[in-house]
Amino acid sequence: MPTSQLFAVLPEDFVTTPDAMGIHPESGDLVVSCPNFADQSRPGCLIRIDRDRNVSKWIEVPVHPDTGVACPMGIAFGPDGDLYICDNQGWSGSENGKFKGRLLRLRIEGDQVVKTTVVAEDMEHPNGVRIRGSHMYVTQSTLNLVKDPTGLLLSCVYKFGLDEEGIQITNTLADPHMLTTFLTLNENDQYGADGIEFDSEGNLYVGNFGDGAVHKITFHPDGSVKDNVVWAKNNEQLQTTDGMVMDSAGNLYVADFSANAIAKIYPDATIERYAVSPDSNGLKGELNQPSEPIIWNGTLVISCFDLVRGPGKVNTGHELPATLSELSL
Repeated sequence: MPTSQLFAVLPEDFVTTPDAMGIHPESGDLVVSCPNFADQSRPGCLIRIDRDRNVSKWIEVPVHPDTGVACPMGIAFGPDGDLYICDNQGWSGSENGKFKGRLLRLRIEGDQVVKTTVVAEDMEHPNGVRIRGSHMYVTQSTLNLVKDPTGLLLSCVYKFGLDEEGIQITNTLADPHMLTTFLTLNENDQYGADGIEFDSEGNLYVGNFGDGAVHKITFHPDGSVKDNVVWAKNNEQLQTTDGMVMDSAGNLYVADFSANAIAKIYPDATIERYAVSPDSNGLKGELNQPSEPIIWNGTLVISCFDLVRGPGKVNTGHELPATLSELSL
């Protein structure tokens, strides 16, 4: 089992909680979203890390007009270079039956946001995003307006065209943009769809966080869902499923948020715990509540959220500075 190493220490003046990552299509820089839930006096922002591992603040994400904050989580670059962002306002609650979460499209020139498009709004809890072809796929981790007969939590994936905008999400099963749903069976961790990834054949993988399960979604030729099944699950090796990334050989690396671990899922759906760390401040490169992995320049880089604590979680508190870890592949 490899041991994680320190990849970067992030500046305290503008980063408290790093989350999702993407690769800038022109420079190749690593881009990290920072919702900064630990201290929202620090604006939600994106940072850039160049090949020499120099860290800089890139842009502040435009704030929600009602809440006055931005909470950037999942990110993905579109084919034209625009950046799509899950602005997860999910902890601000709802107002008049409407939630505050948004899916944003930012056009960034240099270090300036020159155009902001609200693709979708009124989302309860948008989390992860991936783009394939002319569509984007977004996980929503909670769907509390829909009451399942079991009393358990439902969550979902939405599908949007890349050029759509101004969509008002209803957070109901009647929403035309809802692609598929998930029921979280673990009564002790009612948190649903989170990590999201495609394989080379166009199959979609979604982590059901509380169940520690990875679902595989296959499609008909018209893009409708053919099947949504639990593809990989082994709670001894994988407790929770946050962000995920697949390598060129079809191995899926999953951030096990609650266990301070990274799991590796092989193409045959066998799961092994790839690396694990005790509770720490992360300054020696420990996995300090990992939230998302990405493959960048041949190494596995992991963001360390280091905020949530409670039953079942190794993490016991929040410390600064925030860190990123790395693992060999």
